[in-house]
Amino acid sequence: MEESEVVVIGAGQAGLSSAYFLRRLGLEPVVLDAAEGPGGAWRHRSPTLTMDKVHGIFDLPGLRRPPDRAGRRPAAEVVPGYYADYEREQGLEVLRPVRVASVRRGHGDRLVVSGDAGEWAARAVVNATGTWTRPYWPYYPGAAGFRGRALHYVSYRGPGEFAGRHVAVVGGGASAMHVLSETAGVAATTAWFTRRPPLFRDDFDEGARREVVAMVEERVRAGLPPQSVVGVTGLPYTTVVREALAKGALDRLPMFDRITEHGVAWDDGRTLEADTIIWATGFRSALDHLAPLRLREQGGGIMVDGTQVVKEPALQLVGYGPSASTIGANRAGRTAARNVRRHLAGTRARPAA
Repeated sequence: MEESEVVVIGAGQAGLSSAYFLRRLGLEPVVLDAAEGPGGAWRHRSPTLTMDKVHGIFDLPGLRRPPDRAGRRPAAEVVPGYYADYEREQGLEVLRPVRVASVRRGHGDRLVVSGDAGEWAARAVVNATGTWTRPYWPYYPGAAGFRGRALHYVSYRGPGEFAGRHVAVVGGGASAMHVLSETAGVAATTAWFTRRPPLFRDDFDEGARREVVAMVEERVRAGLPPQSVVGVTGLPYTTVVREALAKGALDRLPMFDRITEHGVAWDDGRTLEADTIIWATGFRSALDHLAPLRLREQGGGIMVDGTQVVKEPALQLVGYGPSASTIGANRAGRTAARNVRRHLAGTRARPAA
């Protein structure tokens, strides 16, 4: 078992940001990442998601992203390339692929991080495992009997495979907009379903952004499962939204009540034919490896103050709650690094037991 002052789990934006600020404070973190190469979740995005369709990628601290003036290159190439440059420019060694199976309390003030490449006894851990590996599939009666194809946005690779099909897209966020903007006009029909009427807005300024982040922070401080920051911001008029509007694909339908063999149905007797259902229904935080720490509150979430886990002083959560977006990841990395420094200073000052 190796010993380390601090271990960072995950090398997406939040993890790299945390590592950057930790090093600025004089700490040298061990950074573990499950992927084969740099890029975090961006490595797995659809090749049709080009940079001109992406809304709100923020530069990592200390290195600006090179401009992509045409914007036609896939984000799955551009962003991982930028992250690779960042790791190289910062001299940051990321151990990969390392899949962390558990984090548990060890002897004294240590947390033990166990993975398929070894174990690390750390005095502090920054968890930055994101959400991409935990796609959320809502349950609806009849789903098991559906004779068509059902897939989550995580598996969406572009519109070509849906030519001539009757596609139902479920979800009210940016992922649904991406799918609708591309499949409309390629599929025989598209239908869009959301639980609530969508809110389109062109006035999402800094004040509105802070208000939304504050709402999510309030939930995690109370130990409730966090709402997605993106999920409560509404839909700005991005490139994909404008394209979907131009194709007439945003005629929203209320959520169906059940799934049939050949489509969906409502309790009032209405039905709609569909041979494909694309669930653009978001993700949940990938935190199963933290289960040995027993951090969950009765409300189902983990109580977090900023990035500090209330039940475990040695643990920071970044990319969780208010920092689960490109808006808050850099800020969360700075906050987590400062919290780690404070925690390490406090534990060093304690007398030996």
